[in-house]
Amino acid sequence: MSKREFQTEVSQLLQLIIHSLYSHPEIFLRELISNSSDALDKLRHLTLTDDAYKSLPFDPRIDLELDEEHKTLTISDTGIGMNEEDLVANLGTIARSGTKNFLSQLSGDAKKDSNLIGQFGVGFYSAFMVSDRVEVVSRKAGEEKAWRWVSDGKSGFELEPAERTVAGTTVLLHFNEEGKDYANSWRLQEIVKKYSNHIAFPIFLTYDKSEWNEAEKKSIKTRTTEQVNAASALWRRPKSELTDEDYKELYKSVSGDWEDPLFWFHTKAEGSLEYTTLFFVPAKAPLDLYQTEYKVGVKLYVKRVFILDDSKELLPQYLRFIRGIIDSEDLPLNVSREILQQNRILTSIRTASVKKILSELKNIAEKQPEQYLKFITEYNRPLKEGLYGDFANRETLLDLVRFKSTKVEGITSLADVKSRMKEGQKSIYYITGGAESLLRTSPLLEIYKKKDLEVLILDDDIDEIVFSGIDKYGEIDLKAVSKASTSEDLKDEAEPDKAEALKPLLDKLKATLGDQVKDVRASVRLADSPSCIVSDEEEPSMKMQQMMRAMGQKDIPAPKPTLEINPDHEIVKKLLARPDDAMATDAAWLLLDQALLMEGVPLQDPATFVQRLNRVLNVSI
Repeated sequence: MSKREFQTEVSQLLQLIIHSLYSHPEIFLRELISNSSDALDKLRHLTLTDDAYKSLPFDPRIDLELDEEHKTLTISDTGIGMNEEDLVANLGTIARSGTKNFLSQLSGDAKKDSNLIGQFGVGFYSAFMVSDRVEVVSRKAGEEKAWRWVSDGKSGFELEPAERTVAGTTVLLHFNEEGKDYANSWRLQEIVKKYSNHIAFPIFLTYDKSEWNEAEKKSIKTRTTEQVNAASALWRRPKSELTDEDYKELYKSVSGDWEDPLFWFHTKAEGSLEYTTLFFVPAKAPLDLYQTEYKVGVKLYVKRVFILDDSKELLPQYLRFIRGIIDSEDLPLNVSREILQQNRILTSIRTASVKKILSELKNIAEKQPEQYLKFITEYNRPLKEGLYGDFANRETLLDLVRFKSTKVEGITSLADVKSRMKEGQKSIYYITGGAESLLRTSPLLEIYKKKDLEVLILDDDIDEIVFSGIDKYGEIDLKAVSKASTSEDLKDEAEPDKAEALKPLLDKLKATLGDQVKDVRASVRLADSPSCIVSDEEEPSMKMQQMMRAMGQKDIPAPKPTLEINPDHEIVKKLLARPDDAMATDAAWLLLDQALLMEGVPLQDPATFVQRLNRVLNVSI
């Protein structure tokens, strides 16, 4: 027998689970049954598709055996099983890199913290909530050797050869004080029916059943084995037969979440293609939502046979928060991950599923605005990612995303912004480029406030990228206030053109600033500030240029900004009258530098900026 230490993070995790996360201790049975179901799914798939496994015996079942006297429970399956290497990898470490993140997310609130267990795939360790010793005996399908893994959940684990007549895994729990309440057959049946009734394989419970013996006038215990679950694929049953509780418990089982889902969408398609989908939207965004290696939340079945649960081809990336099941009647059982990428049937199912999900969300937005607000609080950003890549559904997505605005508290839709447009207004305006506080005080908004025009505040870091490629909402133009062409919308025909009178100053500023600017011109968009910078329609903004460089695109061309100055500002009027001297030169540079700073663009030479500012202050004080 070899004694091995736990990975450090696993040891920390076990102590937290054992000592802190007791709000839902019954999680242990759901998680262990779920593991057995996964193991059976994998072996069934192999026996149907892989010649090396087709000759293996396969009698799928999960057995629970209760020993009330000794306070032990055995959970056994006839699934794929594990060898020595698998036991070390799966039970001695946590393979995914999410362990540190898991530990950092813990808050000390037991109810909230226990919700994280399933999200990080650490369900097996929940056995130590109710056990002071756990033994695992497993034999991998196709191999002769079996192995025993034993741990008290503290310092480490022991591993030694063992015996098992067939492939599969047996988990033996020695209940502790917290777990002794589960050494009760009625309680175990209740938990199985609550969480695992939908498991597609039969679950049997062996226990001592008490029955009254009339002849002997006493209760007699008989060792009995009974099936305790329905063993039917719940998603294949008609919606009319299912209750909200059925859906909620299935969701918790497939997702590992403890909270109820926000919504679910159950569809059975018949015709040229036959398939069933059941999709859930979690109440809280998955913790790995913005990680590159996010956990796929949708399982693929073919004729109720589990195929895989890690394919990113089942739904587009921006819908990665969706949990659920796709069950096809038309895909071949031996379909591989590689074939899926180009499979016409799956492409059709995926296309229809995306449209279904988005149309259901749109319906909820219209009929249940309070519920939709909960959804959009968690998932507004992923929907924006869809705007960037899903051209076929862009119009629907534009209706689903929400925005901050200069006109309303909270968030608003483009449809509502459209309804508030002023008579004669041809465009919807937006501003991007930084934090909300910076955007709301931008000089670029001054004329819009003066004219009482609404502007959308797009402060998400992906907005700059997403909306640079979207120029219309329906028939209405979407325009960035930072683009030079937007000024055409703002011109007041009754106001005389002031550019001619300002021409001498514009020429002086151009000469002074040289190749640091593309142009200097009179502005119609400023009311209170002396200057601002804008970019041409086809050019990336200064903020976009920063982002592209931050992403490693060092060799991108650097379009120069256009400096606009306010003809009505006192500083500009004084500069117009001032002779061409050193002070005018300093002021010209400061007009550019302050405009850059207001756009959140760092100055290339802060020291020179400070020197100029000090010289101007010295004269003005």
